Formats: sequence, C-alpha cells, structure tokens
Amino acid sequence: MNGANRNGSSSSARGSICAAVLAIAVVAMALTTAAGTKLAFTWRNPAYSGGAFKNILVLAVNGKAARRADFEDRMVQIIARPGVHAVQSYSYIPRPDATPIDPAQLRDIVQNQHFDAILVASLTKYKKTQTYVPGSYDSLPPEFGTFYGYYAWVTPVVYTPGYMETDTKAQLETNLYSTSTQDGQLAWTGTSTIVDPRSPTAAINSVVKLVVEQLQKQNLI
Repeated sequence: MNGANRNGSSSSARGSICAAVLAIAVVAMALTTAAGTKLAFTWRNPAYSGGAFKNILVLAVNGKAARRADFEDRMVQIIARPGVHAVQSYSYIPRPDATPIDPAQLRDIVQNQHFDAILVASLTKYKKTQTYVPGSYDSLPPEFGTFYGYYAWVTPVVYTPGYMETDTKAQLETNLYSTSTQDGQLAWTGTSTIVDPRSPTAAINSVVKLVVEQLQKQNLI
C-alpha cells in the first residue's frame, strides 16, 4: 500500500515537472513572439498613378552616421536588381553624426543623377527602459531535494535572485517619394515597430526586408 502511494506520488511529481516545463516553454514562446520587428502601418497613396521606380536614392535622415550608412547599404543591396538601380545618399553627401543635408544640395543631386524616387527613413521613436524583477521562491518536487527532505516529505525551496531587465522599443518611418513633381509626391509610407532587437544590424535587416516586400507587393520596385 505504501509502495502504491510512493509510486503515485512519484507519478504526480513527474506530472508537475512536465507541467512546469510546458509552462516555461509557453512563456518563452510568448516572449520570442513579442520581440522582433513588424510593420504596424502601411499606406499607398491612391493619387500616385506612376509605375515602378528604376533609379532610387536611399536616404537615412537621423541617427548615428554609422547606423545610417548600414541602413542605406542594406536597403540598396536588397533593392538593386536587373533594371532597378539604387544608390546610398552618403555616396554623394558624406555626413558626420547629427549633420543635416542642405535641401538645395539634395535637390541638385536628385536632378543631376536623374533619380525617379527617394526612399527616406527616419527614426521617430526610441525608448530603452530598465525594470527590476524581484526574486521569487519556487517549490520543487520532493525528489529534487535532499534525501532527508525527501524522506520527511519536506519540499525544498529554491531562491531565484532578482535582476535588471532591459526593454528596447523603436519606431522607424519609411517613405517612398516620386520625383516626377517638383517637390516630390508621396507614393508609399510604412511604420515599423522594433522590439528588443538582438543587435542594430538585426533590426536594420528585419526592417529592410519588410519594407522591400511591401514595395514589391505594391509594384513600386
């Protein structure tokens, strides 16, 4: 009879372990899903009646010079293909950090190089927060404790220390303008949300991929 109780208790403990592991897996999956990049908003201007663009100037407006260059490089790499030409803005206007472009100079470049479109990206929001997560006490099944704890059916307690958790959220706006009009006509716009990227490079790659996919779907490139 006692053996049956022990077997039953052991099975119950193993069931508890499986349930705990499953719960952890579900939480991990939810966290993985929450992090990443997505297009929160896209819009194609119904007033734009032109076709696909063939010669595009890629311009990252703000942020550090190195990050702007990384974005422009990656966007040009993905856009460029037979029949479609794309060029980084820094090829014509090298800029250190926090240096704007003279609009007159930019207009001259667009006209002289015969760009039919400008793809411009701007970081509109960036927020990094730190939250202290307090420690907790987790109960474990008896067989994970000491021998005397198991023998006395006393469940050991494991303490998890507190830690700091950092959350990063950013928002990037990407607009595609046709240069067929003097001041440029908006053809498409998209807003990307970035949550806890693995690295700046990973964030850039994911945004570029999403934007280019949408531009292809809209037959703009």
